[in-house]
Amino acid sequence: MIKKTALLLFGIFLITGLSGEDGWVNLYNGRDLENWIILNGSAEFEARPDMIAGVTRMNTPNTFLATRRTYGDFILEYEVKTDPALNSGVQIRSLSTPGYQNGRVHGVQVEVDPSDRAWSGGLYEEGRRGWLYNLETNPGAKSAFRKDDWNHFRVEAIGNHIRVWLNGVFAADLVDEEIPGGFIALQVHSIGKAEDAGKTVCFRNLKILENPSEDAMKPVTEPIPQVSWLNNRLTEREKAEGWRLLWDGETAGGWRGAKLDHFPEKGWRISDGQLTVLKGVGGESTNGGDIVTVEKFGDFDLEVDFLFTPGANSGIKYFVDTELNRGEGSSIGCEYQILDDDVHPDAKQGTAGNRTLASLYDLIPADAHFYVPAENTPKRVNKYLWNRARITVRGNHVEHYLNGIKVVEYERRTQTWRALVARSKYVIWPGFGEAKKGHILLQDHGDEVHFRNIKIRTGDAL
Repeated sequence: MIKKTALLLFGIFLITGLSGEDGWVNLYNGRDLENWIILNGSAEFEARPDMIAGVTRMNTPNTFLATRRTYGDFILEYEVKTDPALNSGVQIRSLSTPGYQNGRVHGVQVEVDPSDRAWSGGLYEEGRRGWLYNLETNPGAKSAFRKDDWNHFRVEAIGNHIRVWLNGVFAADLVDEEIPGGFIALQVHSIGKAEDAGKTVCFRNLKILENPSEDAMKPVTEPIPQVSWLNNRLTEREKAEGWRLLWDGETAGGWRGAKLDHFPEKGWRISDGQLTVLKGVGGESTNGGDIVTVEKFGDFDLEVDFLFTPGANSGIKYFVDTELNRGEGSSIGCEYQILDDDVHPDAKQGTAGNRTLASLYDLIPADAHFYVPAENTPKRVNKYLWNRARITVRGNHVEHYLNGIKVVEYERRTQTWRALVARSKYVIWPGFGEAKKGHILLQDHGDEVHFRNIKIRTGDAL
């Protein structure tokens, strides 16, 4: 009787996928792929006794093996071993619908990256926004991935908070707008070389715990940098770290025209949580004109999300003195360039690309001294989607970041700085870029550009 009961229970576990642990469910039954469906590509997936193997194939887009059911809040654990030449990942809360790019899989992916870039455990949004949390944000986790070996991932997706551990190392901490439930999917990435055909990425010990209790969450003893994509809202951690919204997402409070004592009456629009400079005739500050913060800032961390339309030109300026140029054109200050490099002719002017996106305009080109393998500047840009600018100032030291990657670094008030200015269009402005404090400016260059999530921290919070 005992033997029959044990066999019956074993059969129930196989059918239901229960792992025998409280509430945990195996996603793979160890026999076949009847609970999964292949999407988008034609790479192969093999059901092996102790794992699922994905096999690469030439001339096919990314291929996904997706669960037939969807999941909302959960803790997911699994192990991955991949050929060192293959990129891969596991989709969570993802979708494939006919109304979105003919069924293209889209949603958050937990990255598997054996390349020298080493972003395994980062979070990438497949089919939409691109990188949400790369490991340049948390470089201490870049060494956690083991090539030619099994790697254990733990993913906690609760509400709008996603955390990832890789081989026990805390790799990613993301807060986003509420992400609805979706399927989980295993990726076989497309390949571009014939010699990579037939190589494998393998997944095993896939298990999930739905609607976990707080006790099931992994405690954090050493926090890592948190990235938030909330729209015009701060996380509790950001508030504790001294961040504040520089634009409230609804009104013109705290902003005025650069050459006005009030917000412009035309040329700018506030709606749907976006601050938009409207399309003009393409001239510099000829429609609504630039807008600036009422406050002035010295040392700071500034983040601004921006979306540029095709062919657009704009910028984020800092250390702005609105009294320097009261005539035609833009107010004077250091500029984080916003530009559609592929279309706007300004990208090919200046010197050595110093007028391209994220450059210190007309002075230092973006990516002049910084290179992340497989992530050159064009690949970092989300064309006609939201991108994130970050500018940090500590005294004379200034850095520009584009989507989490440092692209410019320089020192003000030095001999090198003054030589750069002397060769630029700013040579006519004495002491350019050397002010202790200045306004922050969003530029009207006659093209439609959208801004949101404008936040800053200053003073003792730095």
